[in-house]
Amino acid sequence: MAATSAEIAWADRLVLVVGVARTGIAVARYLRRLGARVRLADRTPGSELPRDLADLEVVSDADPDGVLAGVDLVVPSPGVPASAPVLVRASAQGIRICGELELAAGVEGPLVAITGTNGKSTTTELIAHILRPDFDPLFVGGNLGTPLIEAVGTCWEAVVSEVSSFQLEWVETFRPRVGVVLNVSEDHLDRHGDIETYAGVKARLLARQGSGDFALLNRDDPYVSSMASGVASQVWTFGRSVASGPGVEIGDDGLKVQLPAHQATFSLANSSLIGAHNSENAAAAILACIAMGATVETIQQRLDTFVSLPHRMQEVFRHAGVRFVDDSKGTNVGALLRSIEGLPDGRVVLVAGGQDKGSDFDQARELVAQKARCVALYGSARSLLERSWAGAVPMTSHELFRDAVHAARAAANAGDVVLLSPACASFDQFRSYAERGEAFASIVRGQD
Repeated sequence: MAATSAEIAWADRLVLVVGVARTGIAVARYLRRLGARVRLADRTPGSELPRDLADLEVVSDADPDGVLAGVDLVVPSPGVPASAPVLVRASAQGIRICGELELAAGVEGPLVAITGTNGKSTTTELIAHILRPDFDPLFVGGNLGTPLIEAVGTCWEAVVSEVSSFQLEWVETFRPRVGVVLNVSEDHLDRHGDIETYAGVKARLLARQGSGDFALLNRDDPYVSSMASGVASQVWTFGRSVASGPGVEIGDDGLKVQLPAHQATFSLANSSLIGAHNSENAAAAILACIAMGATVETIQQRLDTFVSLPHRMQEVFRHAGVRFVDDSKGTNVGALLRSIEGLPDGRVVLVAGGQDKGSDFDQARELVAQKARCVALYGSARSLLERSWAGAVPMTSHELFRDAVHAARAAANAGDVVLLSPACASFDQFRSYAERGEAFASIVRGQD
């Protein structure tokens, strides 16, 4: 059998994969299939590898010149910043650096790619849920779970992929048929430097699109709406403001679609999606599915049957007229703002805190004062939150997460929403946001 172009390109080339987490392992497998020689580097050499890669050695990336010797290509995992010494040295030596998304750019099947600071996973899963009955086989993954590189080599009816800013740093030819940008707010600034640079990285999702592609943009977000002027694709927008072109208007009576070939209003009345931000996620998903050819009837039916993802505005308990909502995935201030803006004024008992990521909590002060009746703070960031919100809302401060949740439950009255939306990372007391969310559910149910 004749070799494919990919095999011809990579056969016997030496590729350095930096980082041996989930994506790095998937990339190594892919490159081995193409006949490439693979070298693995990580901060912790000696990491145990899957059986099919057990013959490879994981070397330390502390010696850039050593690990780069003879290398033709470097593939960094998403968690490896461009400032990492091995990448800086590779760039100085003129060695090509290529991210996993770029390797997967030739995936077979129309690609829907979703990015944004908040809401990516929910929107990705919602799009997949709507498309799944009519698109078989369907790939769902990316930053959400299964790396996109694992989709390469199969012909798909549709590919739906969550995309992070870390992944977009190294794209060159990556071109989704449908590119969705949900929002941009302060996050990962320790890596990107400032929000303008961060927004610019997000915009790279759309840079290679052409006239037959679709860019779906949040017109109410100034960073996202400004991306419309720099794309060659068809721009559809979504938001609460009046649309000046094709898109969706979000209103109290539903999501009104105004497109040249589609006029319809969709309802979220029977959906499990909670909060104003999820109306934006749903609007984006509706547009993406229309762009992919889904019918109005299918979209509404699937909106009604979608089950919210764990730890993303998920109601986990209801007792004595109080709703307990887990939004542990809300690890930045932008997520907190989006979570509480759709809840009743003065009826939120908020649990916030954890590990600070360099956030400006002052920007949430006004909305927290409007929506929250009281706040229970916890963890290493609680003093920062106290200073930012002092005088705006009654607060209690607790070192331990469980004590803050118990205090919130005790303070809640019938008609209130006890909301875990921490605006901080979980790593001071938990291994992940998921573990934190599970602890919240256990405590409010009286199991802890």
